[in-house]
Amino acid sequence: MTLDDLSDDVQSQYSALGEDLSVTLDRETRNELAMLDAALDPAETDELVRRAIHMFFQSTVETGSLDFQLRSEYDVTYDEYLSGMTFDEMTGGGFQTGSGDPDDRRYQF
Repeated sequence: MTLDDLSDDVQSQYSALGEDLSVTLDRETRNELAMLDAALDPAETDELVRRAIHMFFQSTVETGSLDFQLRSEYDVTYDEYLSGMTFDEMTGGGFQTGSGDPDDRRYQF
């Protein structure tokens, strides 16, 4: 799979999630959420879930786990996804011009 496949999959998953998400909680998760809700007293419990997702995402980025998973599945890293180009494309190796026009020298140095 490629960077384009990853971009398409992210957009597809984003659309599929919609605005609301129903999640079934097991007993342990419900207990932990109740403890956090009582201790942190957020305006609504949804805020804790949003924070948890942000923290989990940040953790997977910082530990390299996200890059490992992306490299395994799509052969790209998160930085490549953010930039919209693979490392080879950034450094000029293996870059293909989109139009096929030999005079189109965008991003070629």
